[in-house]
Amino acid sequence: MSNLIVSGRKQADQQGNLLTITPESAGWKYVGFEVFVLKAGQSLKKETEDREACLVLLSGRAKVATSELRTEEIGRRMSVFEKIPPYSVYVPNGDFYEVTAITDLELAVCTAPGQGGHTARLIFPEHVGVETRGYGNIERQIHNILPESQPADSLLVVEVFTPGGHWSSYPPHKHDQDDLPNESYLEETYYHKVNPGKGFAIQRVYTDDLSLDETMIVKDGDAVLVPKGYHPVSAPPGYDVYYLNVMAGPHRVWKFHNDPDHEWLMPPKK
Repeated sequence: MSNLIVSGRKQADQQGNLLTITPESAGWKYVGFEVFVLKAGQSLKKETEDREACLVLLSGRAKVATSELRTEEIGRRMSVFEKIPPYSVYVPNGDFYEVTAITDLELAVCTAPGQGGHTARLIFPEHVGVETRGYGNIERQIHNILPESQPADSLLVVEVFTPGGHWSSYPPHKHDQDDLPNESYLEETYYHKVNPGKGFAIQRVYTDDLSLDETMIVKDGDAVLVPKGYHPVSAPPGYDVYYLNVMAGPHRVWKFHNDPDHEWLMPPKK
């Protein structure tokens, strides 16, 4: 298996953890990512320490508390493939979060370095920017959960729905150079879900000089590390593919560079 694929446990641990990526395990500096599955009534409590967090309710309902925030029951989709925006909670560094599942819950915890510049807040589905990107068989649906236009110190969080037979993160693009205003350096994780679950996605990660050039079969519940390079995704016919992206770097801006060989596929400007 590629060392860029991080597969979850077959069974959650006592805390409900299925998958963990840390900067240390990934070999980079910024992005952390975890997935928890909690049974109804089960709680998870963690300190954020020196990292900010975005809690994304992938499916299920819960209550969430921080030092300054208490939510009532939140969450409305019971599967990511309902394709409606999620409830999420932003939590700054130097805080804590406690999540109590009301129904069975799948929770993503996205983290990056925090500077304490923001307060905890609930991100309602109505506040998530929804857009259709691409055209033809590179059309996909985007949910901008925590874009650069919304307050945070480091994190950028977005989810993407790719219909079967379509491509996304396409034409291939990269963001691995700290060269603003032309390109920003952002580490990135992809957390994949596939419907039906017996299917798979294909993801390629490659650099211009092909010193990194991997094409991976990605299964339901797998995460992919993108430390550098271009990173397109393909959803085979018959299988819809969802992924949650977490990005962070020295500057909180998404400025990408298209693969020149494939830039001709960019949709025409209106």
